[in-house]
Amino acid sequence: MKISELSDRSGLTVQTIKFYIREGLMPRGASIAATKADYDDRHLERLRLIRALRGVGDLPVSAIKPIVAALDDDTVGLHDLLGTARHALGPHVEAPADDPDWRAAQQDVDALVTELGWRITPAAPARNLLAQTFVALRGLGIPVVLTELRPYIEAATRLGDHELGALDTGAPRGRVVQGTVVMTVLYEQVLIALHRLAQEDASARRFDPRHSDSPDSVAGQRLKC
Repeated sequence: MKISELSDRSGLTVQTIKFYIREGLMPRGASIAATKADYDDRHLERLRLIRALRGVGDLPVSAIKPIVAALDDDTVGLHDLLGTARHALGPHVEAPADDPDWRAAQQDVDALVTELGWRITPAAPARNLLAQTFVALRGLGIPVVLTELRPYIEAATRLGDHELGALDTGAPRGRVVQGTVVMTVLYEQVLIALHRLAQEDASARRFDPRHSDSPDSVAGQRLKC
């Protein structure tokens, strides 16, 4: 297909497509004349991936480059490819230098990962994100204990298994990466929304006497009997 058709099918301008080619995010089309090239569905797939990384993942071109480099390298396995995408998505939390609270939190994260037997790379951005959360909790006088973390650990484990199990690993690698980006970014928003809705529902059932099925309401009825 001509670049104009590729533009129409991808929803990106010709100038944008040429920019991505110059930046090395996608290969050039097959040359058919001095100023013309032919493009195929592989180029369209790549543009859809780039749109997901740019639009959903909010990634700059510099962060996309290592992802497409890993994607084009057949020696990079699927686990490492998805890890490259997750690392690019972040969030990237910088640990302050010489902060004892941060060092303690990072050690606790390392210990937790080891205890759970999770195979996590030392550079995983989520390590520092979790450490930052531990620091904030302790700053508010809230202890970080495994019994309180356990429900979140169990939920995260189930979600991780569900999401990776739902990936179509028989699809082109770019589409698998795109699916991972969508799940990581958009479904995290779904999780946050459902968490807050569930909290409101639990509060209504427990503390709102207008709800006949709330524990307090039921208990009150029992006391009157």
